[in-house]
Amino acid sequence: MSEAPELWKLLYFRQMASITLSLPDDLASQIQAQQQQLPRILELGLRELNAGGQSGFDGAADVLELLAALPSPEEILNLRPSARLSARVAEIVEKSRAGEMTPLDEEDWERYEYLEHLVRMAKAAAQVKLASSAGDA
Repeated sequence: MSEAPELWKLLYFRQMASITLSLPDDLASQIQAQQQQLPRILELGLRELNAGGQSGFDGAADVLELLAALPSPEEILNLRPSARLSARVAEIVEKSRAGEMTPLDEEDWERYEYLEHLVRMAKAAAQVKLASSAGDA
């Protein structure tokens, strides 16, 4: 029985590298708040960059670029998916209903769900920021 935990550790061990970045203070604060998610966030962002428009789901780059530009709370709250992104999501939903999703469709759907989660978190933070600004006024 004592071998099972050691085997578990070996199966899921990943060698990690350390990287030092110089970032604006506000971005560094946001990253610190998501520190546990940072490898996944970077992985998704790099995957999107490397796709270079090859995927039908490349509208995610537009959203990520906007969020990376540190928009105002109002800009975040006004964020809507592009027509291209909306069309791809509608296509995946239809394929899902018909039971015809491909592995690429499933990957795109997972990326959409994660992107939607990031946008919801950004919008919630923007709401809080606006509410606290209104309370200070």
